[in-house]
Amino acid sequence: MEISNGVEMLQLDFHGSIIHPVLLWDPEMAVLIDTGFPGQMEDLRMAMEKVGVSFDKLKAVILTHQDMDHIGSLPEILQEYGDHVHVYAHELDKPYIQGEIPLLKDAHLENPPKGRVDHTLRDGQELPFCGGIRVIHTPGHTPGHISLYLTQSKTLIAGDSMYSVNGILGGIHAPTTPDMKAARLSLKKYVDLDISAVVCYHGGFSNGNVKDQIVELSQE
Repeated sequence: MEISNGVEMLQLDFHGSIIHPVLLWDPEMAVLIDTGFPGQMEDLRMAMEKVGVSFDKLKAVILTHQDMDHIGSLPEILQEYGDHVHVYAHELDKPYIQGEIPLLKDAHLENPPKGRVDHTLRDGQELPFCGGIRVIHTPGHTPGHISLYLTQSKTLIAGDSMYSVNGILGGIHAPTTPDMKAARLSLKKYVDLDISAVVCYHGGFSNGNVKDQIVELSQE
């Protein structure tokens, strides 16, 4: 689904579970936000080619956090394109992603996905890619969870800080959020942003009165 020029919300199906990585691109490069479950690299490739972006154009992968459904295909991407792709994540989730510490919610896995993180991100940092990306540290779901604000299209990539159902923001998903206090404080960071649309990894696209919805959710 095209959100704006050079911004595409992908839709990947994993055994009936629909997830939404986001693809950004311009004449210079493509940026992938989150990588799906393990084994979904070909799904990603096909989804990108469907919108006319070759995997060869991918120069950056930004991970919103360490959970398996977000970092799952990172090892395959690095195996095939590691010399050309730089990986970005918040410093607090970096050791989990790199396999130095067991994943917070998937510590039981014998062979969890892992891959190097080349650049650590901090709250308020501006990345110069594809019209500008602002990093917002939004802990709660994980310590190093980040959301991304796309400056040109006024779109919030919310990761798992919120979920949505049929275009309506549902707030925080409590069962997968270990620190609800931090998660509620994180939602307050969105209130002052000029947001016209939101992409939740689980639930997808919302663009109806999202500002009012976010204000309401942040007061709960």
